[in-house]
Amino acid sequence: MYISTVEELQSFCARARAFDAVAVDTEFLRERTYHPRLCLVQVATPEESVAIDPLVIEDLAPLTELLCDPKVMKVFHACSQDMEVLLFTLGALPTPVFDTQVAAAFIGERLQTSYNGLVHAFCGVNLPKSESLTDWSRRPLTPKQIEYALDDVRYLIQAYHAMVEELNRQGRMAWVLDELRPLTVRAHYEVDVRDAYRRVKRVTSCTRRQLAIARELAAWRETRAQESNLPRKWIMSDEVLLALVKRAPHEAADVRSIRGTEQLSEGDVAAVLRAVTRGQSCPPAHLPQPNHARKAPSSDLESVADLMYALIRLVSERSGVAAQLIASRDDLVDYVDHPERSPLREGWRFELVGSQLDDLLAGNMGLTVKDGHIELL
Repeated sequence: MYISTVEELQSFCARARAFDAVAVDTEFLRERTYHPRLCLVQVATPEESVAIDPLVIEDLAPLTELLCDPKVMKVFHACSQDMEVLLFTLGALPTPVFDTQVAAAFIGERLQTSYNGLVHAFCGVNLPKSESLTDWSRRPLTPKQIEYALDDVRYLIQAYHAMVEELNRQGRMAWVLDELRPLTVRAHYEVDVRDAYRRVKRVTSCTRRQLAIARELAAWRETRAQESNLPRKWIMSDEVLLALVKRAPHEAADVRSIRGTEQLSEGDVAAVLRAVTRGQSCPPAHLPQPNHARKAPSSDLESVADLMYALIRLVSERSGVAAQLIASRDDLVDYVDHPERSPLREGWRFELVGSQLDDLLAGNMGLTVKDGHIELL
Protein backbone atom coordinates (compact mmCIF):
# COMPACT_ATOMS: atom_id res chain seq x y z
CA MET A 1 0.00 0.00 0.00
CA TYR A 2 2.82 2.45 0.86
CA ILE A 3 5.92 2.21 -1.34
CA SER A 4 9.12 3.83 -0.08
CA THR A 5 11.96 1.84 -1.73
CA VAL A 6 13.16 1.37 -5.29
CA GLU A 7 12.79 -2.40 -4.93
CA GLU A 8 9.14 -2.10 -3.91
CA LEU A 9 8.52 0.33 -6.76
CA GLN A 10 10.11 -1.98 -9.33
CA SER A 11 8.07 -4.92 -8.12
CA PHE A 12 4.77 -3.02 -8.20
CA CYS A 13 5.40 -1.46 -11.63
CA ALA A 14 6.20 -4.88 -13.07
CA ARG A 15 2.86 -6.17 -11.77
CA ALA A 16 0.99 -3.06 -12.97
CA ARG A 17 2.28 -3.34 -16.54
CA ALA A 18 0.39 -6.62 -16.88
CA PHE A 19 -2.90 -4.66 -16.99
CA ASP A 20 -4.32 -2.64 -19.88
CA ALA A 21 -5.07 0.36 -17.63
CA VAL A 22 -3.98 1.85 -14.31
CA ALA A 23 -5.43 4.77 -12.35
CA VAL A 24 -3.10 7.63 -11.40
CA ASP A 25 -3.33 10.67 -9.14
CA THR A 26 -0.79 12.94 -7.47
CA GLU A 27 -0.47 15.08 -4.37
CA PHE A 28 1.78 18.11 -4.71
CA LEU A 29 2.49 21.54 -3.26
CA ARG A 30 3.28 24.78 -5.05
CA GLU A 31 2.19 27.58 -2.72
CA ARG A 32 5.80 28.44 -1.83
CA THR A 33 7.58 27.40 -5.02
CA TYR A 34 7.47 28.19 -8.72
CA HIS A 35 7.70 24.54 -9.73
CA PRO A 36 5.20 22.10 -8.23
CA ARG A 37 6.75 19.74 -5.67
CA LEU A 38 5.56 16.18 -6.14
CA CYS A 39 4.82 14.66 -2.74
CA LEU A 40 2.91 11.46 -3.50
CA VAL A 41 1.85 9.38 -6.50
CA GLN A 42 -1.14 7.10 -6.15
CA VAL A 43 -1.54 4.26 -8.64
CA ALA A 44 -4.22 1.60 -8.75
CA THR A 45 -4.69 -1.56 -10.78
CA PRO A 46 -7.79 -3.75 -10.69
CA GLU A 47 -6.06 -5.74 -7.93
CA GLU A 48 -4.24 -3.24 -5.70
CA SER A 49 -3.79 0.43 -4.82
CA VAL A 50 -0.45 1.91 -3.76
CA ALA A 51 0.94 5.24 -2.58
CA ILE A 52 4.41 5.87 -4.01
CA ASP A 53 6.60 8.26 -2.01
CA PRO A 54 8.80 10.33 -4.38
CA LEU A 55 10.31 12.26 -1.47
CA VAL A 56 12.17 9.18 -0.21
CA ILE A 57 12.66 7.12 -3.39
CA GLU A 58 15.74 8.37 -5.24
CA ASP A 59 15.16 6.51 -8.53
CA LEU A 60 11.68 6.89 -10.04
CA ALA A 61 12.67 5.29 -13.37
CA PRO A 62 10.32 2.28 -12.90
CA LEU A 63 7.39 4.68 -12.43
CA THR A 64 8.39 6.66 -15.52
CA GLU A 65 8.54 3.45 -17.56
CA LEU A 66 5.06 2.47 -16.37
CA LEU A 67 3.55 5.88 -17.08
CA CYS A 68 5.09 5.96 -20.57
CA ASP A 69 4.23 2.37 -21.50
CA PRO A 70 2.13 2.68 -24.70
CA LYS A 71 0.29 -0.56 -23.89
CA VAL A 72 -1.05 0.71 -20.55
CA MET A 73 -3.75 3.39 -20.44
CA LYS A 74 -3.20 5.91 -17.64
CA VAL A 75 -6.54 6.94 -16.17
CA PHE A 76 -6.75 10.33 -14.40
CA HIS A 77 -9.52 12.62 -13.23
CA ALA A 78 -8.91 16.27 -14.26
CA CYS A 79 -5.37 15.42 -15.29
CA SER A 80 -3.87 18.74 -16.42
CA GLN A 81 -2.10 19.61 -13.15
CA ASP A 82 -1.06 16.00 -12.57
CA MET A 83 0.50 15.90 -16.03
CA GLU A 84 2.36 19.16 -15.37
CA VAL A 85 3.91 17.99 -12.09
CA LEU A 86 4.82 14.58 -13.52
CA LEU A 87 6.47 16.20 -16.54
CA PHE A 88 8.55 18.47 -14.30
CA THR A 89 9.52 15.68 -11.89
CA LEU A 90 10.02 12.76 -14.27
CA GLY A 91 10.96 14.66 -17.42
CA ALA A 92 8.30 12.77 -19.37
CA LEU A 93 4.55 12.95 -19.96
CA PRO A 94 2.34 9.95 -19.25
CA THR A 95 0.89 8.47 -22.44
CA PRO A 96 -1.65 7.33 -23.44
CA VAL A 97 -4.08 9.02 -21.04
CA PHE A 98 -7.79 8.94 -20.33
CA ASP A 99 -9.38 11.76 -18.33
CA THR A 100 -12.62 10.69 -16.67
CA GLN A 101 -13.72 14.29 -16.13
CA VAL A 102 -13.54 15.02 -19.86
CA ALA A 103 -15.08 11.66 -20.79
CA ALA A 104 -18.00 12.14 -18.40
CA ALA A 105 -19.07 15.26 -20.31
CA PHE A 106 -19.63 13.07 -23.38
CA ILE A 107 -22.06 10.73 -21.65
CA GLY A 108 -24.50 12.88 -19.74
CA GLU A 109 -22.48 14.39 -16.88
CA ARG A 110 -21.74 18.09 -16.48
CA LEU A 111 -18.51 19.46 -17.93
CA GLN A 112 -16.49 19.78 -14.72
CA THR A 113 -17.95 16.99 -12.64
CA SER A 114 -16.01 16.40 -9.43
CA TYR A 115 -14.21 13.17 -8.62
CA ASN A 116 -16.65 12.56 -5.77
CA GLY A 117 -19.57 13.08 -8.13
CA LEU A 118 -18.03 10.74 -10.69
CA VAL A 119 -17.42 7.96 -8.17
CA HIS A 120 -20.94 8.33 -6.81
CA ALA A 121 -22.44 8.23 -10.32
CA PHE A 122 -20.47 5.26 -11.64
CA CYS A 123 -19.55 3.31 -8.50
CA GLY A 124 -22.29 4.23 -6.01
CA VAL A 125 -19.68 5.33 -3.43
CA ASN A 126 -19.60 8.52 -1.33
CA LEU A 127 -16.05 9.59 -0.46
CA PRO A 128 -14.95 11.63 2.59
CA LYS A 129 -12.87 14.81 2.17
CA SER A 130 -11.40 14.94 5.67
CA GLU A 131 -7.77 15.35 4.57
CA SER A 132 -8.26 17.91 1.79
CA LEU A 133 -5.94 20.47 3.46
CA THR A 134 -3.15 18.01 4.27
CA ASP A 135 0.47 19.16 3.96
CA TRP A 136 1.61 16.23 1.82
CA SER A 137 5.29 17.14 2.18
CA ARG A 138 5.39 16.29 5.91
CA ARG A 139 6.65 12.88 6.94
CA PRO A 140 5.72 10.40 8.20
CA LEU A 141 2.31 10.13 6.56
CA THR A 142 -0.37 8.65 8.80
CA PRO A 143 -2.38 5.56 7.77
CA LYS A 144 -5.45 7.82 7.58
CA GLN A 145 -3.69 10.17 5.14
CA ILE A 146 -2.59 7.27 2.96
CA GLU A 147 -6.09 5.81 2.92
CA TYR A 148 -7.51 9.18 1.95
CA ALA A 149 -4.96 9.55 -0.86
CA LEU A 150 -5.69 6.05 -2.18
CA ASP A 151 -9.40 6.84 -2.38
CA ASP A 152 -8.51 9.13 -5.29
CA VAL A 153 -7.57 6.11 -7.42
CA ARG A 154 -9.23 3.15 -5.71
CA TYR A 155 -12.50 3.45 -7.67
CA LEU A 156 -11.17 5.06 -10.83
CA ILE A 157 -10.55 1.85 -12.78
CA GLN A 158 -14.10 0.67 -12.10
CA ALA A 159 -15.47 4.01 -13.30
CA TYR A 160 -13.15 3.92 -16.32
CA HIS A 161 -14.39 0.53 -17.51
CA ALA A 162 -18.03 1.59 -17.07
CA MET A 163 -17.39 4.77 -19.04
CA VAL A 164 -15.49 3.00 -21.83
CA GLU A 165 -18.37 0.54 -22.21
CA GLU A 166 -20.84 3.40 -22.55
CA LEU A 167 -18.60 5.41 -24.89
CA ASN A 168 -18.12 2.41 -27.14
CA ARG A 169 -21.84 1.72 -27.10
CA GLN A 170 -22.49 5.28 -28.30
CA GLY A 171 -19.54 5.30 -30.71
CA ARG A 172 -17.84 8.20 -28.90
CA MET A 173 -14.56 6.77 -27.69
CA ALA A 174 -12.72 8.38 -30.61
CA TRP A 175 -14.31 11.73 -29.71
CA VAL A 176 -12.91 11.55 -26.19
CA LEU A 177 -9.42 10.54 -27.31
CA ASP A 178 -9.43 13.37 -29.86
CA GLU A 179 -10.36 15.88 -27.16
CA LEU A 180 -7.61 14.55 -24.87
CA ARG A 181 -4.82 14.52 -27.46
CA PRO A 182 -3.50 18.06 -26.67
CA LEU A 183 -2.94 17.03 -23.03
CA THR A 184 -0.13 14.68 -24.09
CA VAL A 185 1.83 17.39 -25.92
CA ARG A 186 4.73 18.93 -23.98
CA ALA A 187 4.10 22.41 -25.42
CA HIS A 188 0.77 22.44 -23.58
CA TYR A 189 2.67 22.72 -20.28
CA GLU A 190 5.78 24.68 -21.25
CA VAL A 191 5.89 28.39 -20.42
CA ASP A 192 7.17 30.89 -22.99
CA VAL A 193 8.62 33.64 -20.82
CA ARG A 194 8.16 36.12 -23.70
CA ASP A 195 4.39 35.69 -23.37
CA ALA A 196 4.29 36.04 -19.58
CA TYR A 197 3.37 39.75 -19.81
CA ARG A 198 -0.05 38.83 -21.20
CA ARG A 199 -1.02 37.42 -17.77
CA VAL A 200 -0.12 40.60 -15.85
CA LYS A 201 -3.21 42.16 -14.30
CA ARG A 202 -4.46 45.30 -16.06
CA VAL A 203 -1.71 45.12 -18.70
CA THR A 204 -4.37 45.84 -21.33
CA SER A 205 -4.31 49.48 -20.19
CA CYS A 206 -0.76 49.89 -21.58
CA THR A 207 0.36 51.48 -24.82
CA ARG A 208 2.34 49.38 -27.29
CA ARG A 209 5.62 50.89 -26.04
CA GLN A 210 4.63 50.15 -22.45
CA LEU A 211 3.73 46.61 -23.50
CA ALA A 212 7.28 46.20 -24.80
CA ILE A 213 8.59 47.16 -21.36
CA ALA A 214 6.06 44.86 -19.69
CA ARG A 215 7.19 42.01 -21.94
CA GLU A 216 10.82 42.45 -20.88
CA LEU A 217 10.03 42.86 -17.18
CA ALA A 218 7.64 39.91 -17.07
CA ALA A 219 10.14 37.71 -18.92
CA TRP A 220 12.85 38.65 -16.40
CA ARG A 221 10.49 37.97 -13.48
CA GLU A 222 9.47 34.60 -14.92
CA THR A 223 13.07 33.52 -15.45
CA ARG A 224 14.09 34.76 -12.01
CA ALA A 225 11.20 32.87 -10.41
CA GLN A 226 12.12 29.67 -12.27
CA GLU A 227 15.79 29.89 -11.31
CA SER A 228 15.07 30.59 -7.63
CA ASN A 229 12.03 28.27 -7.56
CA LEU A 230 9.86 30.91 -5.92
CA PRO A 231 6.34 32.08 -6.84
CA ARG A 232 6.57 34.90 -9.36
CA LYS A 233 4.59 37.21 -7.07
CA TRP A 234 7.31 36.74 -4.42
CA ILE A 235 9.83 38.11 -6.89
CA MET A 236 7.62 41.03 -7.90
CA SER A 237 3.87 41.57 -7.73
CA ASP A 238 1.83 42.48 -10.79
CA GLU A 239 1.08 45.86 -9.22
CA VAL A 240 4.78 46.68 -8.84
CA LEU A 241 5.58 45.42 -12.33
CA LEU A 242 2.87 47.61 -13.84
CA ALA A 243 4.08 50.62 -11.84
CA LEU A 244 7.59 50.09 -13.24
CA VAL A 245 6.14 49.86 -16.74
CA LYS A 246 4.29 53.16 -16.34
CA ARG A 247 7.25 55.03 -14.80
CA ALA A 248 9.98 53.45 -16.95
CA PRO A 249 12.76 54.26 -14.40
CA HIS A 250 16.31 55.09 -15.52
CA GLU A 251 18.10 54.88 -12.16
CA ALA A 252 18.14 52.57 -9.18
CA ALA A 253 16.67 55.29 -6.97
CA ASP A 254 13.67 55.51 -9.30
CA VAL A 255 13.07 51.78 -8.86
CA ARG A 256 13.46 51.96 -5.06
CA SER A 257 10.93 54.80 -4.90
CA ILE A 258 8.19 52.34 -5.79
CA ARG A 259 6.67 50.63 -2.79
CA GLY A 260 7.05 46.86 -2.94
CA THR A 261 10.58 46.81 -4.38
CA GLU A 262 12.26 46.46 -0.98
CA GLN A 263 12.94 42.74 -1.44
CA LEU A 264 14.82 43.29 -4.72
CA SER A 265 18.59 42.89 -4.49
CA GLU A 266 20.97 45.31 -6.16
CA GLY A 267 21.40 42.75 -8.91
CA ASP A 268 17.63 42.54 -9.34
CA VAL A 269 17.35 46.32 -9.61
CA ALA A 270 20.09 46.37 -12.24
CA ALA A 271 18.26 43.64 -14.16
CA VAL A 272 15.00 45.61 -13.94
CA LEU A 273 16.69 48.69 -15.38
CA ARG A 274 18.16 46.65 -18.26
CA ALA A 275 14.72 45.20 -18.97
CA VAL A 276 13.18 48.67 -19.07
CA THR A 277 15.90 49.83 -21.46
CA ARG A 278 15.32 46.87 -23.77
CA GLY A 279 11.61 47.63 -23.85
CA GLN A 280 12.18 51.31 -24.57
CA SER A 281 14.60 50.53 -27.41
CA CYS A 282 12.39 47.91 -29.06
CA PRO A 283 12.00 48.73 -32.79
CA PRO A 284 8.47 49.92 -33.67
CA ALA A 285 7.91 46.93 -35.97
CA HIS A 286 8.48 44.55 -33.04
CA LEU A 287 6.24 46.24 -30.49
CA PRO A 288 3.60 43.90 -29.05
CA GLN A 289 0.08 44.24 -30.35
CA PRO A 290 -2.42 45.16 -27.65
CA ASN A 291 -4.69 42.33 -26.62
CA HIS A 292 -7.85 44.32 -26.10
CA ALA A 293 -10.93 42.84 -24.56
CA ARG A 294 -13.25 41.14 -27.03
CA LYS A 295 -15.42 43.64 -28.86
CA ALA A 296 -19.06 43.27 -27.95
CA PRO A 297 -21.04 41.75 -30.84
CA SER A 298 -23.78 43.75 -32.49
CA SER A 299 -27.35 43.25 -31.30
CA ASP A 300 -28.14 41.31 -34.50
CA LEU A 301 -25.12 39.02 -34.05
CA GLU A 302 -26.03 38.57 -30.38
CA SER A 303 -29.50 37.43 -31.42
CA VAL A 304 -28.06 35.01 -33.98
CA ALA A 305 -25.70 33.60 -31.33
CA ASP A 306 -28.66 33.15 -28.95
CA LEU A 307 -30.48 31.13 -31.62
CA MET A 308 -27.37 29.07 -32.30
CA TYR A 309 -26.91 28.39 -28.59
CA ALA A 310 -30.52 27.22 -28.36
CA LEU A 311 -29.60 24.63 -31.01
CA ILE A 312 -26.48 23.68 -29.05
CA ARG A 313 -28.59 23.17 -25.92
CA LEU A 314 -31.06 21.04 -27.88
CA VAL A 315 -28.26 18.88 -29.32
CA SER A 316 -26.74 18.61 -25.83
CA GLU A 317 -30.00 17.41 -24.29
CA ARG A 318 -30.52 14.83 -27.02
CA SER A 319 -26.94 13.57 -27.18
CA GLY A 320 -25.87 13.82 -23.53
CA VAL A 321 -22.75 15.80 -24.48
CA ALA A 322 -22.32 18.83 -22.19
CA ALA A 323 -23.28 22.06 -23.98
CA GLN A 324 -20.25 23.92 -22.58
CA LEU A 325 -17.96 21.27 -24.07
CA ILE A 326 -19.51 21.66 -27.52
CA ALA A 327 -19.23 25.46 -27.75
CA SER A 328 -19.40 28.69 -25.78
CA ARG A 329 -21.29 31.78 -26.94
CA ASP A 330 -17.96 33.34 -27.95
CA ASP A 331 -17.25 30.23 -30.05
CA LEU A 332 -20.56 30.75 -31.82
CA VAL A 333 -19.87 34.43 -32.51
CA ASP A 334 -16.47 33.45 -33.93
CA TYR A 335 -18.18 30.78 -36.04
CA VAL A 336 -20.40 33.39 -37.70
CA ASP A 337 -17.43 35.72 -38.37
CA HIS A 338 -14.81 33.10 -39.33
CA PRO A 339 -16.37 29.64 -39.81
CA GLU A 340 -13.32 28.37 -41.68
CA ARG A 341 -11.12 28.49 -38.57
CA SER A 342 -13.67 27.37 -35.99
CA PRO A 343 -13.27 24.11 -34.02
CA LEU A 344 -16.92 23.53 -34.90
CA ARG A 345 -15.83 22.88 -38.48
CA GLU A 346 -13.78 19.81 -37.66
CA GLY A 347 -13.64 16.60 -35.65
CA TRP A 348 -16.38 15.37 -33.37
CA ARG A 349 -17.95 18.82 -32.98
CA PHE A 350 -18.71 19.06 -36.69
CA GLU A 351 -19.98 15.49 -36.67
CA LEU A 352 -22.28 16.28 -33.76
CA VAL A 353 -23.57 19.75 -34.61
CA GLY A 354 -21.58 21.51 -37.35
CA SER A 355 -23.80 20.64 -40.29
CA GLN A 356 -26.91 21.61 -38.30
CA LEU A 357 -25.39 25.00 -37.52
CA ASP A 358 -24.73 25.47 -41.23
CA ASP A 359 -28.36 24.61 -42.02
CA LEU A 360 -29.61 26.98 -39.32
CA LEU A 361 -27.50 29.89 -40.60
CA ALA A 362 -28.51 29.18 -44.20
CA GLY A 363 -32.20 29.25 -43.30
CA ASN A 364 -32.67 25.56 -44.08
CA MET A 365 -33.56 24.70 -40.49
CA GLY A 366 -35.66 26.41 -37.86
CA LEU A 367 -36.52 26.10 -34.19
CA THR A 368 -39.93 26.15 -32.58
CA VAL A 369 -41.51 25.54 -29.18
CA LYS A 370 -43.73 22.51 -28.66
CA ASP A 371 -45.19 21.54 -25.28
CA GLY A 372 -42.74 23.86 -23.56
CA HIS A 373 -39.70 22.38 -25.32
CA ILE A 374 -37.58 23.56 -28.23
CA GLU A 375 -37.95 21.39 -31.34
CA LEU A 376 -36.41 21.44 -34.81
CA LEU A 377 -38.47 22.54 -37.77
